[in-house]
Amino acid sequence: QVQLVESGGGLVQPGGSLRLSCAASRSIFSSYVMGWYRQAPGKQRELVAAFTRGSSSIYAVSVKGRFTISRDNAKNTVYLQMSNLKPEDTAVYYCNARIYSTRGDIIGNYWGQGTQVTVSS
Repeated sequence: QVQLVESGGGLVQPGGSLRLSCAASRSIFSSYVMGWYRQAPGKQRELVAAFTRGSSSIYAVSVKGRFTISRDNAKNTVYLQMSNLKPEDTAVYYCNARIYSTRGDIIGNYWGQGTQVTVSS
């Protein structure tokens, strides 16, 4: 089991930048596949960015070119660098850690508490 704590959210003006952090309670170098999701009021939770099992990264079309997911394995931390923020990016952002079996099944799924990002003038 792993505990995840997000930080770095806040209020930012359109066009601004924020970096979200997700601190894990144990090593995430192996075993866990990490990603960021977000949920706005009245909307479904959606994938924002994630590392794949092949150690590549994927992004939602709406954020591609503006957001970057990265990690520091020594610090057990995953980051989401967000640039050129837009009002439609306003949401609660959640860190996610998943464990996959060798067959590709999700056998573990963990979420942080979320951090609010508000983009407004």
